[in-house]
Amino acid sequence: MKLYHKLSGWVYKTCVYLLLISISYVFLYPLIRMISMAFMSSQDIIDPEVMWIPTQLTFANFKVATFVMNLPDALWSTLWFTMILAGSQTLVTAMTGFALARFDFAFKKVWFILILISFVIPIPIVIIPRIMMFITIQDQLAVQMIGTVIPQLMMTTFGQGVNSAIAILIFYNFFRMIPTSLDEAAQIDGASPIQVFYHIILKMSVTVITIVFLFSFVWNWNETYVTTTFVRSGIDLLSLKLATFDSAFARMGSTIPGQAGVARINEAYKMAATLLSMLPLLILYLFSQKKFVEGIENAGVTGE
Repeated sequence: MKLYHKLSGWVYKTCVYLLLISISYVFLYPLIRMISMAFMSSQDIIDPEVMWIPTQLTFANFKVATFVMNLPDALWSTLWFTMILAGSQTLVTAMTGFALARFDFAFKKVWFILILISFVIPIPIVIIPRIMMFITIQDQLAVQMIGTVIPQLMMTTFGQGVNSAIAILIFYNFFRMIPTSLDEAAQIDGASPIQVFYHIILKMSVTVITIVFLFSFVWNWNETYVTTTFVRSGIDLLSLKLATFDSAFARMGSTIPGQAGVARINEAYKMAATLLSMLPLLILYLFSQKKFVEGIENAGVTGE
């Protein structure tokens, strides 16, 4: 009987590990393939015998990708652009989640349903009215809107950022678990709702704020549809540079380092450009993954 239990336990663990390895392979295969191709030479790319390991590692692809994407300027522009949107989105969604979790007001359920609907409605359905709105504001106020960060910053400020509904729900569920007795004690001492939000709620929610900020940072970093619509070529962003990599490569032609005569693009250049655009997020994850995991584990610990 003991032998049977041991064998059944061993079989169960083997099946679980095989399942997890298979699932992880599906997710890791594109990344591993991209890294492998990014270090291949032009000869390795067209050589059918070279599949994973390059015959000779080369960093020329990264030099070409850096030049074509204008990496230093694009990286700096993307960092401040994403930080502004992520910070604004985190603050606004935290305030919205606090209001929904702590206050009773007219049509509260209606507003909550509208927040959920805003997540369900596809962006292309509402993008044209938004464009018309910002063009009208631009014409009326004589302030440049299209080609700047202003449209997306305004949408983020009014709760219409990328996946803002998810962030609101995260804060809403977490704030509901914080004991209301803490709010009442602070209000007895004369604290206003804003002081309660800042001195009690936010200081107990550092882990959740970290999670939402990281989510928002990644969402806004990778977002291309809305950014292409409103920013266009006004700001050099890595996501937009990557989307137009082929045309930029063809336009720069023989000015690209290491390209003699007519420049010929290949998959190695594209993979190197993709890896460079992903690298800041990978670095961010490496430095914050411990806090991120701790935040998820402690998200339900509110002191009650």
